[in-house]
Order: sequence, then C-alpha cells, then structure tokens
Amino acid sequence: MNGLDWAVLIAYFGVMVAIGVWSHKRVDNVSDFFTAGGKMPWWLSGISHHMSGYSAVMFTGYAGIAYTYGVTSFITWSFPIALGIAIGAQLFAPRINRLRSRLHVASPLEYLKNRYNLKTQQALAWSGMLLKIVDVGAKWAAIATLLSVFTGVSLNQGILITGVITAIYCTIGGLWADALTELGQFIIQLLAGVAMFVAVVAKLGEYGGFFGVWDRPELDGHAKPLVGPYGTVFLLAFLFIKLFEYNGGMLNQAQRYMATANAREATRSARLSAILWLVWPLVLFFPMWMSPLLVDAKKPDGSDSYALMTEQLLPHGLLGLVIVGFFSHTMAMCSSDANAIAAVFTRDVAPVLSKKARAWNDHAGLIAARLTTVIFLGLSMAVATQVNSPAFKDIITVVIKWVAGLMGPIAIPMMLGLLRQFRRCGPTAALTSWSMGLLAFWLVNYPIHWNVDGGVPLQYQVSIPLAVSLILYIVIGYIKPEDTPERDALIERINTDDDSSAAAIPTQPEPTEPKTVA
Repeated sequence: MNGLDWAVLIAYFGVMVAIGVWSHKRVDNVSDFFTAGGKMPWWLSGISHHMSGYSAVMFTGYAGIAYTYGVTSFITWSFPIALGIAIGAQLFAPRINRLRSRLHVASPLEYLKNRYNLKTQQALAWSGMLLKIVDVGAKWAAIATLLSVFTGVSLNQGILITGVITAIYCTIGGLWADALTELGQFIIQLLAGVAMFVAVVAKLGEYGGFFGVWDRPELDGHAKPLVGPYGTVFLLAFLFIKLFEYNGGMLNQAQRYMATANAREATRSARLSAILWLVWPLVLFFPMWMSPLLVDAKKPDGSDSYALMTEQLLPHGLLGLVIVGFFSHTMAMCSSDANAIAAVFTRDVAPVLSKKARAWNDHAGLIAARLTTVIFLGLSMAVATQVNSPAFKDIITVVIKWVAGLMGPIAIPMMLGLLRQFRRCGPTAALTSWSMGLLAFWLVNYPIHWNVDGGVPLQYQVSIPLAVSLILYIVIGYIKPEDTPERDALIERINTDDDSSAAAIPTQPEPTEPKTVA
C-alpha cells in the first residue's frame, strides 16, 4: 500500500464513523436501537440483510476453497444461502416481522419465553451468544490476516484497528447505523468487485481467454460442482443450515426482517437478499477460481491467494478500494452481530439475572445496550487472537465446522417454533433437541475423531448435529405434545396479519359469585 491506498482506507473509516454519529439522532429508545423502530425501507433492509452475511472469510477461507477446488465454493456456499433465503422469504420473514409488529418484542428470542418457557429461552440465548463470540472472532482474524498481507501490521494490531472502528459506529447508532453503513459498504463492494473481475478477465487473454482457461492443467477439476470434502451430503446439510441461519437462526438477519414496517415488506426484503446472493458472488468468486493461474499461494490452504492476486493485478488507489471492500464485509457482519447479541442480552438475559434490569427505562436500556455491544466486541476480539491456535486450527475450520455444526441445535427450536405445523413441539422437544444436538457435535468432533482413522468426514461433522436436533424436535413433539391454548394463540398471532382471525392469548377467567335461587 502507498499513500493513495491509505487515504482511501482512512476516508472509508471516517465515513463509517460519520454515519454512526448521524444515525445517533434516529435512536430514541431500545426499539430504535435494535429494530429501527420498524421504519426501515424494504430495499435497505434487503441490502443490509445481504451485506450482514458476508465477511473477510469470503476472501480468505472461501478464497482458499476456490483456489483448491474451484466452482464448488459457489455451489456449496452461496447457492444454498440464496435458495435458503428464497424459501425463508415465504416461510420465516413475515412471521419474524410479526414478532415485533404483533408481539412488540425487540429481540428475536424474546418470544421463546411464551412459546416454550424461560429455561428454553435462556438455553438458546446463552448458547447463541457464546457461538456468536467465536463466529465473530473468526471474522476479525480473517480481516486482520488480509491487513497483515497488505500493510505488514501484526494480527493483533489488525484486530484492534477494525474492532475499535466498528465499535464506535455501531455502538452510537444501533441498527440504523448498521444498515446505512452496509448500504455504503455495498456500493464500495460493487466497485471493488467489478474492478477485480475486469482485471482478471483482462489477464486471461494470456492463458486462452475467458472460455479457454478451463482446459489448463492448473484448473484441473475446478469446473466440477462437488469435489473433495464438499459432496452431496455436505451440500444438503449446508442448505438446511443456511435456511435456518440466514433467516434468523443467527439472530442478526432476523433483525432485518423485524426492522421493516410489516410482513409484506419483510418478504420483499428477503427476496432482494436472495437475488443478490445468487448473482453477486459469481462476480466475486470468478477471480478466485482463476487464482491458480495467476499466483502461487504461500499458505497451504490457499487462504492468501486472493490478497496476493489483488496486489499483483490492481494499481494503487484501486488496491485501496478492494482492501476497503474487505473491511466493509467484515465490519458489516460483525456490527450486525454485535447489535443482535446486545438485543438478546439486554432483553432476554439481563432481566433474568437482575431485578434492576426489569425496571430499566428507555435511557437505562439504551446505556445497557451500548455497553453490551462494546463488551461483546471486546470478547470476540479476544477470541480472534486464538483462532489459529490448536483449539480452532484455522479460520475456515471455525466458520464451517464450529458455526455450521452448532447452528442447527440452536436455531431449530427458534425457527420451527414459529410455524403452525410444529405447534405440538413444546419445551421438552426444544431442550432435548438443543442438548442432544450439542452432544452430537462434541461426539463427532472429539471422541469419535480420536478413534477413527482420518477422523469423521467434514460433511458428517456438519450434518449429524443438525439431523439429530431436527429428528428429536419432531419426534418428541409427536410423542409428547405440549401445545396449550396460550401457545396455540401465540403461534396464530405470528402466522396471520388478520386480527379478527388471530385469537387473543387466553387468560384465566375472573372468579364470579355463585348464583342463588330465590
């Protein structure tokens, strides 16, 4: 990087902070901070939903997969996300919006106390928060890895720089700041992605042109959709995981649906995000598929290939723009995650831990939300320094094995609990599904891994916890139904927009004096 690249990067950081300060004026209470008061336009919600699903892992971990295996990086990652969101646009988006508009909650998990019970809500809240700390830690490590390639700063310095900037704008402005910065980040990403795509296509003339390169030995097998550990089982498991994760299971995407004015707007928001996930990653991935022709990765997993290619192909100024694109992905995801976890803690966990939290007014609630955001970011940054330790191995291991493997047990009770078809599933089904799914994850990754030559294949590490949770949730709900009039009424309220057909939550009748016969 030279002075021009640094100027682009510093200007980007300045704009992000300025948006956060401007957004501060739109935040008057906890609802504004966590759900934008239900006033976010559907198109802004859709772009925000799309951007909050990216991070620099796209340009490190998935760049390594693209470098090694080619097209399968799109088929087994972006395509399942697009399909999952398209399904969720009808299945989950309108129902999640009604959590705010009908039940008046500010956290995606707030409804679980009435849908199941307090114990279930707390189990999902705590496990979701802990998983998010690890997930976001991997994102900080990814962007710090890229920053070290371009600038030479250490991993810890890179984590500190990106974390502090993100903390400033998302703590000040809440979800409005997240969404507006993500709009700006989307525009930057568009410019940077197209610049890189054009640079690579221009370079391909030396290797046979756009269509001729696929026959070169460096790209042997790169056109096959499913190769290596990324087979059919992995694809199907990832589709189910992303169906739950990107429609609210990881909490931050649920907030985008909640932030729109009504269920119809939430559906439109999800459809826009699905289209973006189907089309835009093709532009981003194509240079990665061509990277074996253009660079020799220094890392065994190829995770530095995209950064090396960027240095080689782009002039200064555009190089700075692409680096800003890396930051925009990570900061978008991490800030949205921080806001979601702050919502879960202040609305779901803190009132259980403290009597004072139950009596917070708007001002006290906002202070708690902002403080929780800072603490969460600090914890995730601490985890980021350990991502390459033996406990986690590397960035892509955290993202695929840990996050994808643990997503099902946490998300299934939350997401399926929204649907009428699963109204018989109560607290027993939810807690058993959650606990046995976590146990299955531990078994396939540790005890079984130690005793099986070569370990458990990645596709089963990801799919078994999900399958265990899903089957147990359905079976126990059938064997031991726990639907009550109160739970049925709650489900009806989030499954219809018609007040006349949504039964009010029943209450116990008032005692009356017995009549006497004259």
